[in-house]
Amino acid sequence: MNMPKKENVLVVSTNRKAYHDYFILETFEAGLSLLGPEVKSLRQKEVSLEGAFIRAENGRAEILNMYIKPYKFNSLSEPDPTRARVLLLNKREIRKLHAGAQIKGQTLIPLEIYFKRGWAKVKIALAKGKHLYDKRESLKKKDLNREMEKSFKNSIRF
Repeated sequence: MNMPKKENVLVVSTNRKAYHDYFILETFEAGLSLLGPEVKSLRQKEVSLEGAFIRAENGRAEILNMYIKPYKFNSLSEPDPTRARVLLLNKREIRKLHAGAQIKGQTLIPLEIYFKRGWAKVKIALAKGKHLYDKRESLKKKDLNREMEKSFKNSIRF
């Protein structure tokens, strides 16, 4: 009986504010089309997803405003740190993302960047923006769960 191999995944960067600001409806995994120096900067975890978003149109998906720090040992011309980078997805997935983004209140955001079996990948989400009262409700739930765990841990100790 063959056991499935555990995949090596090295998380480079996460968008921590995404879960606070959005309801995540659906997630996708996409490859990233990068230049050599950008890959080296990614491996050194010199990337920021703050303010990044995804645009899917004309049969192509791109990630915009993602900052990748220029690689300091690069001898060639440096690419723009916030240039639009192409996402590698199937046509069916691109159509699905485009249709989802057309609905009012929904957007496409990157959740995390990671290396999977040596390839740079980005986890993207179709998300709906939260209102202020939704954010407060999420914080209340998080605090309640934290308090319950704390009281549970204290009750176990005799």
